[in-house]
Amino acid sequence: MNRYRKFFSNFGPGLAIAATGVGAGDLVTSAVAGSRYGLGLAWAIVVGAGLKFALNEGLARWQLATGTTLISGWTSHFGNWVKWSFLLYLVLWSWVVGGALASACGLAAHSLFPNFSIPVWGSIHSLVAILFVLWGRYLWFERLMKIFVALMFCSLIVSALIIVDGSQWMSVFTGVWSLPQQGWQFSLGVMGGVGGSLTLLSYGYWLQEKGWTHASKLRAVRWDLGVAYGLTALFALAVMGLADELSHSRHVAIEGPTGLLSMAEMLGEVLGPIGKWSFLIGFWGAVATSMLGVWQSVPYLFSDLLSRWNRQQSADRSMDIRLTQSKSYRGYLFFLGIAPLPLLVMEKPFAIIIAYAVVGSFFMPFLAATLIYLNRKRWVGELSNGRLSAGVLWAALLLFLILSGAGLAKVMIQ
Repeated sequence: MNRYRKFFSNFGPGLAIAATGVGAGDLVTSAVAGSRYGLGLAWAIVVGAGLKFALNEGLARWQLATGTTLISGWTSHFGNWVKWSFLLYLVLWSWVVGGALASACGLAAHSLFPNFSIPVWGSIHSLVAILFVLWGRYLWFERLMKIFVALMFCSLIVSALIIVDGSQWMSVFTGVWSLPQQGWQFSLGVMGGVGGSLTLLSYGYWLQEKGWTHASKLRAVRWDLGVAYGLTALFALAVMGLADELSHSRHVAIEGPTGLLSMAEMLGEVLGPIGKWSFLIGFWGAVATSMLGVWQSVPYLFSDLLSRWNRQQSADRSMDIRLTQSKSYRGYLFFLGIAPLPLLVMEKPFAIIIAYAVVGSFFMPFLAATLIYLNRKRWVGELSNGRLSAGVLWAALLLFLILSGAGLAKVMIQ
């Protein structure tokens, strides 16, 4: 038992990233993809998870080599315009994502217990998350995220293994080189939707909380992230496989976010009440962990950014995880958890979730570009980008530029 406990203690920040990154947007995208194209687009999930792995691994290399956060690197090398630009983006992102997560949590809880409305449930989740972050420690947070990952594994992946025929999983391999007719844009969307966006920056702070602060921890980081994004891909594949089986066996298309709730009803018809409740609990677990992870980590970004105005350039190499005790951290936590709640009155949870995905896509090209620029031998020494990592980062930059352009075009059309 002690051996297994020691083994699992080697993972933590990555599992928190996996649980935070898998949310309503990922589940919706995977369900719609499975309904339209079956498991033929499973390769897009694998590629997307690989790209997010490369981005987070690059972020970790910068931090292990320099002892500073990536935000410190931005402000040191790109000037004050980054501070103001990122601050404005962070506030906008926080407002939209706060509303999206509260809406998603309200929807998931309402589907389980309809006693309260979606706005009431969303508000309850947000306030509980605030209290947990205020009074909890990182160790409690990490353990809770591990429990939720296990819950999501049992509810979603096990259901997929029971429902989906083994021969269908072979299409994961036979469809690797296929691209649906007129479906290339959707394929790119599936790739980009895996594993979160701005929350990738959280990994650096959780590394510091974990005590992984030296370049010798790079191997552990890669294992940690490999497990994290492997699980992320498995969650998305499970939802895709379930949507494929349920929609085609019942000749019902799963279109839009409402498809998640219809999938729960269809699972209830196949597996009985256990199937329905298992899926709904898995859905709730996915969105609840996203909220908890965002509430715990995003105030770090604001507090870290704010400290750049009060810190001398020569002191930028110091990283202080006591940011959680600062007034800026706690103040932003309340902003994140309370300011977006009026959005719940709109009673359009799906529209808010989609807006969150669009806003989040604009950050990814910037992250990829800065990691290409900063992770050079001049600044990170032996942990600089190799040919493979540089190639993957360039691929991520190109992909997310296309996706952010498509998102902007969608917003302008609407």
